[in-house]
Amino acid sequence: MRIISRKKLRDFWNQHPDAQASLQTWYADVKQAEWKTPTEIKNLYRNASFVANNRVVFNIKGNKYRLVVAVQYEYGIVYIRFVGTHLEYDKIDAATI
Repeated sequence: MRIISRKKLRDFWNQHPDAQASLQTWYADVKQAEWKTPTEIKNLYRNASFVANNRVVFNIKGNKYRLVVAVQYEYGIVYIRFVGTHLEYDKIDAATI
């Protein structure tokens, strides 16, 4: 998959260094993936949650952080829409961010 953009991940782990290893692992896994359906994501990430508008919510670092992406299956693109703490996540609408 093509991931847009890694900078959001770097910016986040610079503020939360304990998230760096988990986010780098997620990035490496997704870059290697070729997801065509939500089921393929679920096979790799059992705790992923699917919301409207092709948004997928990933638990990062044992559910300490949340990562929201928009997936364009047809084009093989993953757009990073949000990465933050649970408290920050509770303040957004994952389906529209």
